[in-house]
Amino acid sequence: MVGQEDKALDERLKAALWFSVGKIVDEETLKLGVNATPQFIGALTEMIWAQVGNVSEDLRSFAKHAGREMVSAEDVMLLARRNEDLEAVLRNFLEQKTTARSSAAAQRSRR
Repeated sequence: MVGQEDKALDERLKAALWFSVGKIVDEETLKLGVNATPQFIGALTEMIWAQVGNVSEDLRSFAKHAGREMVSAEDVMLLARRNEDLEAVLRNFLEQKTTARSSAAAQRSRR
């Protein structure tokens, strides 16, 4: 039963991905004045789905190697280490989140 539930969830997630990819492709093709076939959208969705699967396996492996069951921000940063631009964006995002948490904690402690 669990296998069927996992398969159904995968199918729903893949359908949502296909829908989102289709919307983005439609918006971009309108801007560029070009057309994209449903086959292109399907192939792009399959490629993204495979990449998401690879990334999730890598993150799971990093967490396991560190002796954790849960993926952390450190694992994501380790994955992004070879893409300097992505690493910079993620590092900036983490710094903003850390600053926001610190500010919220400081405000709570003042009350």
